[in-house]
Amino acid sequence: MKYLTKLMLCAIVAMMAATGAHAEHFTFVAVNDTHSQILPAKDNRGGILRRRAIYDAIRRDNPDAVFIHAGDAVQGTVFFSLYGGEVEYAAIDSLGYDMIILGNHEFDNGLDSLAHFYRNIKAKKLSVNYDFSGTPLEGIFEPYLIKAVGNKRVAFFGINIEPAGLIADKNCTGLRYVDCLKAADGTAEYLKKVLGVDYAIMLSHVGYSSLKPGTPNDTMIIRRSHYIDGVVSSHSHTVLKPNSSRCRIPNADGRLITIGQNGKSGKLVAKYDLDLETGELTYEHIDVDSTWDQAAQAYPAFAAWIDRYAHGVDSLMHNPVGYTAVDLTNRSNTAPNWISDATMDIICHVAGVNDVQFAIMNKGGIRTDINKGVVTEGQLNSMLPFDNRYMVLDITGKDLLEALAVMAGRNGDAVSKELDVAYKKDGTIVSATVAGQPIDPAKTYRMVTIDYLANGGDYMTPLTRAKRVFIDEKNYGKHILQYVKDLNAAGRQITTTSESRMHRVD
Repeated sequence: MKYLTKLMLCAIVAMMAATGAHAEHFTFVAVNDTHSQILPAKDNRGGILRRRAIYDAIRRDNPDAVFIHAGDAVQGTVFFSLYGGEVEYAAIDSLGYDMIILGNHEFDNGLDSLAHFYRNIKAKKLSVNYDFSGTPLEGIFEPYLIKAVGNKRVAFFGINIEPAGLIADKNCTGLRYVDCLKAADGTAEYLKKVLGVDYAIMLSHVGYSSLKPGTPNDTMIIRRSHYIDGVVSSHSHTVLKPNSSRCRIPNADGRLITIGQNGKSGKLVAKYDLDLETGELTYEHIDVDSTWDQAAQAYPAFAAWIDRYAHGVDSLMHNPVGYTAVDLTNRSNTAPNWISDATMDIICHVAGVNDVQFAIMNKGGIRTDINKGVVTEGQLNSMLPFDNRYMVLDITGKDLLEALAVMAGRNGDAVSKELDVAYKKDGTIVSATVAGQPIDPAKTYRMVTIDYLANGGDYMTPLTRAKRVFIDEKNYGKHILQYVKDLNAAGRQITTTSESRMHRVD
């Protein structure tokens, strides 16, 4: 109740114009985790021109439809690396979103950069459980948006994931987080009991499932809820097939609640239908594919605007810097193995130390694949887009084993060839060796990683207890780029193995 009282005092209720007095159905449309996929992806799916054609087709049939972006509009292609969000954030209003919520990657360039763009976005910015008081984002967000539809009132509210272990501290300084498990149903209860709304829809960037076992997710929120009537989900990149059992979750009262999510990269659009009489929420997926290309020709000015930015992207994507003898993918372990081993080759020249024993990197930082053959600067930039630095740490065997257990809990991660780890399904370490020798909890080991992990990112808290020996000042992706150029100059190609260096044994 204390939380609801605080919410009541600080909340701003944004009322939108009522639609037809006898409306029985309400349409809203959502995407999530588009990750800077401005142009169609390699599989020729996605692209914002096609998405605009889809949205306008829906608007023609239903002028009162509402459009939502559920976070992580940025990070994932060279568009963000080159232009820092300029394209993606401008496109939010160009596509006509009514409301947006934050993803964790919106913070990648820090609060000042985010505030610079968000101040100019017309769409309503929603967040219940992020308090930005005293930060550059203060005053930009509202907790919820209420829309009158006939004689019904539908509320949308934003719920965000806990930043700790996911967002770099330097990128969210001053942000205060409220437990999403408490905030979500508490907000829905307040909207219904105090403000008298008929339906409460949660826009969530928490994830259908948890990255770290035991942390909150959307299904957990629903199962504990009494008042939430539907969820637009994101963050976990899950494709929830409409009408499947996975998208119908029982709440605390046994009522089935619909949850929808569309994977990533804007390849699917979800069109929701809320029956205003019964409260039944259903949705369908619309493929963002080449069938929309003809309709997209109706936007020559928008296409020309995109082309101005695409020219800079193309200049990098077509700038060859080397060759790879194998496909580099997360799926086959080749990309994480190569990145980790390359880091070992690089670090002695960067740090001036020769006794680093192994590298721990993160698969989550490897954002795209590179196919066998020519490697371009743009491909490497897309693969490693984050602004991370190499760090050399001295870590005890005890803390190292704890870190490996965290990695095992998410089915392994990227490590160099010096490490071999066997673990059980629950993340329990069965065996772990460095250069063939069992890790001794009492011994100290010297390792290299990136600052994101060293600072506890990806829930790697054990690394924060290590002694910092060296911190680089240069983006590690630039070191990898130069490494590939040097290989090419020596007449060598990228080679690696697909072996699983962290492997389950049950």
